[in-house]
Amino acid sequence: MTDVARAAGVSRALVSLVFRNKPGAGEETRQRVLQAADRLGYRPDTAARMLASHRSRTLGVMLTVHQPFQADLVEAIYPEAERLGYDVLLSATAPSRDEAKAVEALLSHRCEALILLGPRAAADLLDELGSRAVVTAINAREDATRLDNVRTADEAGVGQAVDHLVALGHRDIVHVDGGDEPGSAERRGAYRRAMDARGLGGRARVLPGAHTEQAGQDAARRLLDEAELPTAVLASNDRCALGLLRAFALADVDVPAKVSVVGYDDSHVSHLAPVALTTIRQDAEEMARHAVRLAVERLEDHSRTPQQVVLDPKLVSRGSTAPPPR
Repeated sequence: MTDVARAAGVSRALVSLVFRNKPGAGEETRQRVLQAADRLGYRPDTAARMLASHRSRTLGVMLTVHQPFQADLVEAIYPEAERLGYDVLLSATAPSRDEAKAVEALLSHRCEALILLGPRAAADLLDELGSRAVVTAINAREDATRLDNVRTADEAGVGQAVDHLVALGHRDIVHVDGGDEPGSAERRGAYRRAMDARGLGGRARVLPGAHTEQAGQDAARRLLDEAELPTAVLASNDRCALGLLRAFALADVDVPAKVSVVGYDDSHVSHLAPVALTTIRQDAEEMARHAVRLAVERLEDHSRTPQQVVLDPKLVSRGSTAPPPR
């Protein structure tokens, strides 16, 4: 900062005000300081700032890289965090790196709060973490009580999907679930209740799956091996639905003329399928904004108790659903 001050012809204290975006410097002076910093290649020393302020102003985000909906969430987290004056640090899970390692890495880098995207940990482990740090989750298990949780009303979302298919004339509706993936148990239960509520409980059928394209392909092959296809399949997420679409296409099964397919998330991959995917939209931008806001509120007011924010889903009807074949 001394070098920048000398180059701009101002005091070091004034340079500090400009870099911290504090009042005290006119616009002309501010621009002169910023231009001098740019010429000199100045970058703020984040570590020094942390030591001086005793705060990192960093939010740590745990994610799973291969989940497109989580990528959409991360993209929306950055601008909201920056708007509130926070940086973002990412830590990913992987087959060789579990959630505990990803979280500890964030804590070791002095992240002030954690935002967990689709955590798979049990409620007691999430609550233990919530007792150690400020934690916000997106789509965590509903029975965790020591962290803020932002989620979509899966009961309503699955109900909308079943209503859409029933209105088209479908009665033979199969659900490919997400195994032990986040949100899968809630969607599986919601599917059974939705079928029961519409007088179709006796025809409800759940195939085991996962939130992957391979799981969707495996489920489709299992259905193709049977004597008769169902007229509609509701997948636990968009990736699973894309796997279903691929397997049906390879078997020359027309979607939606012979079988309708519905996904869940409305992630960016839902637009990339050969047949545009009908899906249940979770609002990634809104979820991200709430998650960042809740984390920052608790950092600034430690007396605030954790909250649950439940957002409404929305059916997005595209080309993968149609009335059943006659």
